[in-house]
Amino acid sequence: MNAEVAEAAETAEAAEAAEAADRREDKVAYENNKLHKRLCRQVGQAIGDFNMIEDGDKVMVCLSGGKDSYLLLDILMTLRERAPINFELIAVNLDQKQPNFPADILPAYLTRLKVPFHIENQDTYSIVKRLIPEGKTTCSLCSRLRRGILYRVADELGCNKIALGHHRDDILETFFLNMFFGGKLKGMPAKLQSDDGKHIVIRPLAYVKEADSTRYAEVKQFPIIPCDLCGSQENLQRKQIKGLMRKWEKEHPGRVESIFSSLSTVVPSHLMDPNMFGFKDLKADGVASPLGDIAFDEEPCSTPSMGTIPLRQV
Repeated sequence: MNAEVAEAAETAEAAEAAEAADRREDKVAYENNKLHKRLCRQVGQAIGDFNMIEDGDKVMVCLSGGKDSYLLLDILMTLRERAPINFELIAVNLDQKQPNFPADILPAYLTRLKVPFHIENQDTYSIVKRLIPEGKTTCSLCSRLRRGILYRVADELGCNKIALGHHRDDILETFFLNMFFGGKLKGMPAKLQSDDGKHIVIRPLAYVKEADSTRYAEVKQFPIIPCDLCGSQENLQRKQIKGLMRKWEKEHPGRVESIFSSLSTVVPSHLMDPNMFGFKDLKADGVASPLGDIAFDEEPCSTPSMGTIPLRQV
């Protein structure tokens, strides 16, 4: 009798454990689906806000083997099936002949997806190693060489749009790098004309957080190819900016989001670029302006207890 009771208890315990495991799996599946929907929404919104992709476009999706470029291709393929317009996608990878580069991974992956692709073989690695002294960061020259090759390939493939996998954090990091080290308010635009003037470069992941990209790559188990095969270290200044942003996000939630929002809410009259606003020709015309000093009444640094004081009470 005791054995039967013990067996029944074990069966009930196993059933409870199985139910708990099912609930966990359901929750994970729900969160993963929610992540996919959010990414589709954010990429779709960026495409719409900047008119990135139009009917009849042939889009070259630059696939490096990193998590962000995999995400870019994945979501664009999903949106292509849902979009009310017709556009083509072709994945392009530049094999730069870096040591130990696993040349079989991307062709196998893209063949499995049944997506058109092109692998461009160019030994830029040797060029970079010849021109850059040992120990120096090679990323800048490597990027310039890669860009020129991709423009040429886009021409040869008949692509009028070139899609890159830069996300929101990349855009913000570039903004801070230009401001801190270059003395410019300049970021990484979501859409621009290529250097050669022949193509439009788009960044459909402009609204996507890197954390979401990282998580999605884990969910999809993308065959990630590391970007440091050449032995070059990531730009130290960019690493500092990454660390600064992580600290802000942890200590002041919402700050990074607010800074990103500011990139699309520019008030030239309250900056100091005479090429962007006609300061020299500015004269008092007797007409109240919403862009005048009243803008400072919304001082974001005022303490919550003080609030803001209406101008008429001062």
